[in-house]
Amino acid sequence: MAEMITSPQKGKGRRSTKRSTRVDMTPMVDLGFLLITFFMLTTTLAEPKALPLIMPADGAFTPVAESKSITLLVRSDRTISWYEGTGDDPAKPPQLQHSTFSAQNGIGEVIRSRQRAVAAKWGDPEELIVLIKAENGASYGNVVDALDEMKINRVARYSLADITPQEEKLLQR
Repeated sequence: MAEMITSPQKGKGRRSTKRSTRVDMTPMVDLGFLLITFFMLTTTLAEPKALPLIMPADGAFTPVAESKSITLLVRSDRTISWYEGTGDDPAKPPQLQHSTFSAQNGIGEVIRSRQRAVAAKWGDPEELIVLIKAENGASYGNVVDALDEMKINRVARYSLADITPQEEKLLQR
């Protein structure tokens, strides 16, 4: 509470006495802490957002047209290698190309150009199928970056798959 302290002033004549005022700030500080606590408890903190991922059912492998697909090989050194098709034909080995996750001239540009090629041939860019395969030393963050590229480029069909021994040999060259 505020309190008034009066002290008699010495001197001649009629002068007004000066009074000292002291305001107790303790209740104001208490109120401030109560408000901070209230707003911290009642506001919604940033909720984590999960990327929806639908995994294919166990069973027989569904064949994919080579002209509709692209395979991404997520590397351990924050790069990504890719080739068109699924690479299943041993007579015609895939031509491995390399890229990064950069915003310009990265894997996003490769995906968009492949979407345009699929749309020109099949009439719809959503016909593109992307197979994402991670190298043994690849970090979880690199795989998430590849999944983010699917979301950014609006790829409707993509799948996570295990890397094959042939693809590992391609990466070692």
